[in-house]
Amino acid sequence: MQVQTHTDRIIQGSAALSAEVEAAVVHALGRLADHITRVEVHLGDENGDKGGADDKRCVMEARIEGRPPAAVTHHAATVEQTILGAADKLARSIETTIEKMRAF
Repeated sequence: MQVQTHTDRIIQGSAALSAEVEAAVVHALGRLADHITRVEVHLGDENGDKGGADDKRCVMEARIEGRPPAAVTHHAATVEQTILGAADKLARSIETTIEKMRAF
């Protein structure tokens, strides 16, 4: 499973951030890795320099074999919280998709 991290102009990308994202994705989706080819993570700050509550955004999109991509969005106060929240949402979404595939 390949993990790609993208940031906006406010959130600075770094090797440490990419490692944190990959660790969160692998932790949340590791058991589903056989069904996932790639996960794209987009991090952004919706208010820029103005600040504000829950203004950080994480969009995760997973490419699932034989299915359209699954995408989720999570907003939180910190980048770390958005990553963890989006990873959990994506895991639940993919589990539901896989269960539906097995039902048919």
